[in-house]
Amino acid sequence: MEKMSMSNEDYLEAIVMLGGTTKQAVRSVDVANRLGVSKASVNKAVNYLKDNGYVDQPFYGGITLTASGQKYGRAIYKRHRYLTTFLAKELGIAPETAEREACLMEHAISDASFKKWVAYIDRLDIMED
Repeated sequence: MEKMSMSNEDYLEAIVMLGGTTKQAVRSVDVANRLGVSKASVNKAVNYLKDNGYVDQPFYGGITLTASGQKYGRAIYKRHRYLTTFLAKELGIAPETAEREACLMEHAISDASFKKWVAYIDRLDIMED
């Protein structure tokens, strides 16, 4: 899948974290609150995501993910969960710091490197479902 900006990945991830799916919509205000941004910022990001086939949103309606948006958003969320868990549980980094730093790392690590990281973390057996 083609990479998009860190900011747009954060919006997709937030939609997934809020329970958005191809059938379950989330509200723009909830995305704004989750990310600490304005509704105008959410609208701008949603327009980008709509134009690129990642989300659907009827006029003044809730935001749902397309199949490709759900796949991409879940992949970013998985990176976030794995990296946060590793930093906090294995390295002993404070949870708030681990969360913040995992958010930065999830966008920078290549798919190949992340795949190896997942295999390593899975061997540690530190992930909770």
